[in-house]
Amino acid sequence: MSSENNRQSQSERILLAASECISTRGYANVSMRDIADEAGVVLSQLNYYFKNKEGLFKEVVRMMIDKYLHEIEESLKEEDSPRERAKSLIKYFKKMLKYNPGLFRLLYDFTGLALWSPAFSNLLSDLFKDLSDMIEKYILKNLQLKELKGYSTKSMSRLILGSIFGTGIQVLLDQDEELPKALNAMQTLFE
Repeated sequence: MSSENNRQSQSERILLAASECISTRGYANVSMRDIADEAGVVLSQLNYYFKNKEGLFKEVVRMMIDKYLHEIEESLKEEDSPRERAKSLIKYFKKMLKYNPGLFRLLYDFTGLALWSPAFSNLLSDLFKDLSDMIEKYILKNLQLKELKGYSTKSMSRLILGSIFGTGIQVLLDQDEELPKALNAMQTLFE
C-alpha cells in the first residue's frame, strides 16, 4: 500500500513538473532530463511511469483537459441564467489569462503539436468539442437570440469558443491592457 501511494505521488510529481516546465519554457524547449530534475527523480522513473516523452506529454494533456473542463463547468453551473453563465465564462477566461497564463500556454503549445501528431490531435479535438458542447448546453440552448440568422447553437458555440481562445492568444503575445477587455465585447451577444 505504501509503495502504491509512493508510486502515485511520484507519478503525480512528474506530471506536475512536466506541466510546469512546458508552461514556462514550451514543449520544444523541455527535455526529459529537465522534467526529471524538476520532479526530483531519476530520468529512468519517467520512462517507468510514462514509457516515453510522448506518453508523458499525453498524460500532461489529459491532466490539463481535466482541469479546464472541470473548472469551466463549475463556473457555468454557479449561475442560473444563460446571460449570467456567459458572463461567468468570460470572467473565468479573463481570470485565467491574468493569474494562470501557464495553463493557456500549455493549451496553445499542445494545440500546435496536435496539428502534426494524431495522438495529440484526438485529445485536443475532444477538448474543443467538449468545451463547445458546454457553451451550447449551459449558455445557448435556453437563450433566445434573434440574431442567429439560421445558424445552429453548435455553430455559435464554436464561434464563441474560437473568439475566446483567439483573444487569449493575442493577450499572451501582446500585453496590451485593452485586449482582455475585448472579451467583454462578447457579452454584447447576450444582451
